[in-house]
Amino acid sequence: MDKIEHMPLNLIPMQSLSLRLVRSTIKMQHGRDWRIDKLNPSHDLIICLTGDAVYDVAGVPEPIVISPGKAMLVPAYTRFRGRRGESDEPLTGIAQHFTLELFGRGDLIRQMALRNPIDLENWDALGPIVRLYRETVPHGHTTLAQHHQFMVFLLAYFEKAFKGWKTEADAPESQDHLSMQIMLVASRLSTDPLGAGVEEALQNVPYNPDYFRRAFRDRLGHTPQKFRELKRMEFAANRLATGLTVKAVAAELGYTDPYFFSRMFKRYLGASPSSYRERPARGLDES
Repeated sequence: MDKIEHMPLNLIPMQSLSLRLVRSTIKMQHGRDWRIDKLNPSHDLIICLTGDAVYDVAGVPEPIVISPGKAMLVPAYTRFRGRRGESDEPLTGIAQHFTLELFGRGDLIRQMALRNPIDLENWDALGPIVRLYRETVPHGHTTLAQHHQFMVFLLAYFEKAFKGWKTEADAPESQDHLSMQIMLVASRLSTDPLGAGVEEALQNVPYNPDYFRRAFRDRLGHTPQKFRELKRMEFAANRLATGLTVKAVAAELGYTDPYFFSRMFKRYLGASPSSYRERPARGLDES
C-alpha cells in the first residue's frame, strides 16, 4: 500500500475523477496595500510567481508565507486572510477555485491530510508553464485545455503536499470517506494483479463487507471480485503482447487449465488470448 499512499491520484481511473474549475483563473497582481479576507465555497490552489504574501488560515496556528515557487491550498469553506509580505516586488501568481470529486459524490480533497505551503518540484521547468498559463487563460470562462493544464499543477502540488488519508474519525462526511476507501481498494487490486486477493484488499476496510461490496459495484460497475479479474485479464493482455504463450500467461495468473483461462479472458476482454499474441506480429507485417 506504500506506493498507493504516496501517489494519491496516479492510479485512480480517470473516469472516476471529476475536476471542475469553478471560475476563471484569478491572475494575481497585487501592490503593497493588498489585503483579502474571504471564505470560498470551493477549494483554492494558489501558486506564487513573484513577490510574497502572508496568509492566516482558520485552523492553522502559524501564518503561511508563500514566495516564488511555493503553492498552498485553502480548503473550501475555510476563512483566510492575506496580506503582502516583505518583498518589494509586486505579488503575482495564480489562484484557481476548483472542486475534485471521486465517483461524482465524494470530495477527495477533504479526505487528504496536506502540507501547506510546499515548494513545487522542478520549478525551473514548471515556473514558465505557470506563467504561460497565467498569460493565456481566458477571462470570464474556462476551457478544456485549461482543465488539463491545471491538473498538471494540482498533481505537482499533491506530490509534495500529500501526507496521507484522513482516518474515518477525521472524515467530515461518510460518503466522502466511503468513496476514498473504494478508490484505495480499486488501486490495490489494479497494481497487484498477481497477489492482493479480494479478501486481503478488503481486510482493513472499516465498513460492513456486504455494504462495501454493493457500494463498490455501484461506483465502478463491477464487484470487487470481477474488478480484480478484469485487471488480471488486462495484465494478461499486456503479457501476451510481449510474445509469451497463452499457457505461460495462464500459469503466471495461477490458472492450471489454459482453456479455462482462455474462456475467462474472452469473457472479460471480448477477444481470444491468441488474438492479442498475433497483434504485434500483424502490425510488423503491415508496416
